[in-house]
Amino acid sequence: MSKEKPKTVGGQAVIEGVMMKGVNTVVAVKRSDGKIAVKKINDDSWGIWEKIPFIRGIFVLIHSMIIGMGALSYSAKVSGEDEEELTTKDMVFAILIAVVVATLGFGVLPVLVTKPFHIESEFLFALIEGLIRAFLVLAYIWAISFMKDIKRVFQYHGAEHKSVYTYENGEPLDVTHAKKYTTLHPRCGTSFLIITVFASVVVFAISGGLGWNSTIEKIISRIVLLPVVAGVAYEFQRFTAKIINTKIGKILAYPGLMLQKLTTKEPDDEQLKIALVSLNYALDENFEGEIVLDLATNTITPVTAIPGTTLTK
Repeated sequence: MSKEKPKTVGGQAVIEGVMMKGVNTVVAVKRSDGKIAVKKINDDSWGIWEKIPFIRGIFVLIHSMIIGMGALSYSAKVSGEDEEELTTKDMVFAILIAVVVATLGFGVLPVLVTKPFHIESEFLFALIEGLIRAFLVLAYIWAISFMKDIKRVFQYHGAEHKSVYTYENGEPLDVTHAKKYTTLHPRCGTSFLIITVFASVVVFAISGGLGWNSTIEKIISRIVLLPVVAGVAYEFQRFTAKIINTKIGKILAYPGLMLQKLTTKEPDDEQLKIALVSLNYALDENFEGEIVLDLATNTITPVTAIPGTTLTK
């Protein structure tokens, strides 16, 4: 039985490539010899945990981190950045480190920086804390944007968004049609970052009103309530994406889109072509395994399996 084509698709930029999620999840990466490695990634749904409103946000986030880490590891190996892919143990450790760093930097540090101001109003405390949190996010993104490798990842990020727009508008998935679209997209993970900052102000102000006022209580509440913040932010972003063509939708999406000006760059034609290859195969329900594409000759070399169709022209 054929799978129905999804109404929306999404993805993630990786090292010298793009991962796309459509009917299946596929990553396409430029090799050092100029050919493109394309691989289907095992991406089983977490079922009901990714469907319950306000609960699904944290599970979708963790699921995306796991899949994204696997795609990133594959891209590093294929592009020549690393000799081997990360093992499951390595990925679990890397994700745990990322969660700890995010928790300390996003949850704990802003509390410690705000506390010396002796702000009595819980809402004002949460607001100042949120501004500090936003500053840390912006400073981090701005700092890494100067790295050469990150600049290329940001170009692939732009290519991913252009490809998604092309599909969502029902146009042929080729460079000619994709080039005209913006690199800014309302469902982007970058927008999610800034939305979590706003959501944290509301959630943490409410927690302060419940009597969690000491420094240690605030720190514990920030850690414990991070899943709640993620859940609220996820639902808000989904809502904004649905009404993006309305005036209020554009206003709500504006901060996130502006932040994407830091995390997306205009891609070249080759980068855009790689993103489109990834999307084409993500929409091919017959594609399995791993192949190597030579776009110069439009030939396919199977690595572990032969795809059902060729979708690279």
